Amino acid sequence: MDNFPLSTRPRALTVSELNHQVRHLLETSFMQAWIEGELSSFSRPSSGHWYFTLKDSKCQVRCAMFRGFNQRVQPTPREGDQIRIRGKVSLYENRGDFQIIVEHMEPAGLGALQQAFDALKLKLNQEGLFDPARKKSIPFPPRHIGVVTSPTGAAIHDILTVLARRCPTVPVTLYPTAVQGQAATDSIVNAIQLAQRHNQADVLIIGRGGGSLEDLWCFNEERVARAIAQCSIPTVSAVGHEIDVTIADFVADLRAPTPSAAAEKISPDQSEWLRRLKEQEFRLQQAALRHIQRQQTQLQHLTARLRDPRRELQEKAQRLDDLEVRLKGAIKQRQRQEITRLDSLSARLSAQSPSRQLQTYQDAILQLRSHLETGLRRLVRNRQDQLAHLAQTLNVVSPLATLDRGYAILQDESGNIVRQANQVNVGTTINARVSEGSITATVTAVSKPSGPDA
Repeated sequence: MDNFPLSTRPRALTVSELNHQVRHLLETSFMQAWIEGELSSFSRPSSGHWYFTLKDSKCQVRCAMFRGFNQRVQPTPREGDQIRIRGKVSLYENRGDFQIIVEHMEPAGLGALQQAFDALKLKLNQEGLFDPARKKSIPFPPRHIGVVTSPTGAAIHDILTVLARRCPTVPVTLYPTAVQGQAATDSIVNAIQLAQRHNQADVLIIGRGGGSLEDLWCFNEERVARAIAQCSIPTVSAVGHEIDVTIADFVADLRAPTPSAAAEKISPDQSEWLRRLKEQEFRLQQAALRHIQRQQTQLQHLTARLRDPRRELQEKAQRLDDLEVRLKGAIKQRQRQEITRLDSLSARLSAQSPSRQLQTYQDAILQLRSHLETGLRRLVRNRQDQLAHLAQTLNVVSPLATLDRGYAILQDESGNIVRQANQVNVGTTINARVSEGSITATVTAVSKPSGPDA
């Protein structure tokens, strides 16, 4: 015996702990396995469970098949039968016995069925029935669901339970059929064709619950496979358990591991939709709240910028008064401009028109002047005074005024103005225009100027 101090000795496992850990290790390390051998030591206690040994020429292993699984095995196996089982590797902790927990059992002589399965699978695959390109998409969410299965089996119950939970408003039509035995093939084909003739469902679940290869064989028949491939309605194959594979799974537009999974795949989850709806509602409320807040902020900003209407009216009134004053000033300015223009036209008319026409214009001017305001008359008088002053200035520089001072204008016989003495000769007749009248004279002498320019 090792002489370890009590404080440093490793902890010892109990037998129960050891067996529990070994069982856990076995069940988590091994997936389900198929095992074939000879059945022996078969026992059926009153509990309904089966206990037996599976052996070959060299070894054996203990097996347990509980009542929930062995009820599907028909017929009951006998000592010495060659069988195939599917199960999980485990350990019976009480005795420390290594064993297989069996979930499925079938006769070992199914090699012919497997060969037929493989041959049909190869044939249909070569024809293109498994080609993903020919598969139809499954509508989601469906408007109407059709189910081809047994009306008394567990499959329809599982499907309806899932649909009632996930989408109770979607209608479901059952096309009842046998799903096992010799008559099942024709029954399944007729149910599929009936669903097409009804033309109600937009997706069709075809399947049944689990069973042996023989139980599921009708879904490996060529006629069923071709009926599914030719179906105008999108199809979902839901045959057996997850590990069961049939020809129908390859031909259908969608494969589901179980009937319940098929219902899950094609149905919308109303609770998830409700959650999303509430989430969208919350997001919409938040967006609406943010929008209202932005609008309120903008309203406050605009309210701050909005001026008092009374102040605006006062400014408009003041602006109107200003425009009125400016308009009156512009009218007066225009009047003055027109008066000035009229005076100018009157002056030009007086200089160029006959006296009668001038009198008519003068009368019109007097009539217009009578309507002018006092200020306009003053302006006219100023203009008249200015005109008189200009006339006086003009009279000062007039040639007639020069004649009044004793000067004369000389013209030769041809009427030309005589400016120099050398323009006339002695004896020439000249005419002298004086201030009043004219004098005709004869030149008796001409005196030319002396100097360098003479």
